[in-house]
Amino acid sequence: MKKIPTLKGFADWLPEQAVIREKTVAILKDTFSFFGFQPLETPSLEYASVLTGKYGNEADKLIYLFEDRGKRQVGLRYDLTLPTSRVLALYQNKITFPFKRYQIQNVFRAEKPQRGRLREFTQCDFDIFGTSSPLADGEILLVIWNSLKNLRFKNFLILINSRKILEKILEEAQISPQKRKSVLQTIDKLDKQPKQAVEKELSKKGLNLKQIKKIFSLLEKTSPDEEIKEIFSFLKKNKIPRQYWQFSSSLVRGLDYYTGPIFEVKIVKPKIGSICGGGRYDQLISLLGGPEIPATGASFGLERIFETIQEENLWPEWTPLRTKVLVTIFSPQYKDVSISWTSALRKQGISCELYLDEKKKLSKQIKYADKKKIPWVIIIGPDEEKEKKALLKEMASGKQEKLTLKEIVQKINGGKIK
Repeated sequence: MKKIPTLKGFADWLPEQAVIREKTVAILKDTFSFFGFQPLETPSLEYASVLTGKYGNEADKLIYLFEDRGKRQVGLRYDLTLPTSRVLALYQNKITFPFKRYQIQNVFRAEKPQRGRLREFTQCDFDIFGTSSPLADGEILLVIWNSLKNLRFKNFLILINSRKILEKILEEAQISPQKRKSVLQTIDKLDKQPKQAVEKELSKKGLNLKQIKKIFSLLEKTSPDEEIKEIFSFLKKNKIPRQYWQFSSSLVRGLDYYTGPIFEVKIVKPKIGSICGGGRYDQLISLLGGPEIPATGASFGLERIFETIQEENLWPEWTPLRTKVLVTIFSPQYKDVSISWTSALRKQGISCELYLDEKKKLSKQIKYADKKKIPWVIIIGPDEEKEKKALLKEMASGKQEKLTLKEIVQKINGGKIK
């Protein structure tokens, strides 16, 4: 059979990977809910007019746009923030503010695939709408820290800056308002490219040497403003260790809609890049035709989190295996007794599988259990049926013993029986 590959930038997740992804999402959902965030879901497709012109020219190029069968111009969602802003514009009268929401869904970006970055990936967003207080920005950072600690991350750093600080720097460097967004996009490359390369790009964008030197001088000596200081105070009062967060004057965040504090989380080890980012965006909802609703939030990149969990073996004792027992079928005439044992074990809360082909040899059934790393196998042949017992085989040791249902349940459940 001809092999059909997946599209470049898209991925299949086999069971061993998918279960870790599920556990990751479950931990994040629990953390979000603990802090009072509620779930929200939006469609994969939006009108093109909703998606374009909000993220900036560079990001607009990465949106999957096409014409549907109804001749409508539509696009796949680029992120979860903008669709949520549309929801708030539509349903503002049904929502209680401040509104704390989380959303975990797939998004699509037509960019060059690289390590930890696919064209289809899962975003985990959490946002607070309806308040401009720095307390809300601090709460987002608190959720970031708790989420990563609950996932057992240790080597991470939350970088914090403000678009207001950056705007002030550009104003002092006498950069025209028309050029500022483009200049910020270049400054944002400082953590990925040498300073000389960034200077060269700024020069190509029409900045003179005096302006470029002024920008870098201000970036080096700029300190947090009062808003950022209040956020830092909030983190200290919540006992977030100082080693996990710091001010970064060169942090920009690529999207144009940020208006205030911005944040990004870097993994120190392994060097996998950003796994979380966000900030304040107080004008986006009004851009969509809705009311002016202040907002702040962040988003986790699940793929990079998942990759780090695997590489760093953050959950060494955890196993994705739920199935404890495989109930074999000795031969077709013993099918019914195997079904009865499977049902009885499940009623006792034991996760077990019935081998679903009575015609297969017993050796193949045991091999199936071995491949799936199922720790116990039950065999019920003619002798066992007469004695109303089953042969329990421990796969790791190969040890076998004939036991009653009660004895098997006690052995597997550590002495507990319903």
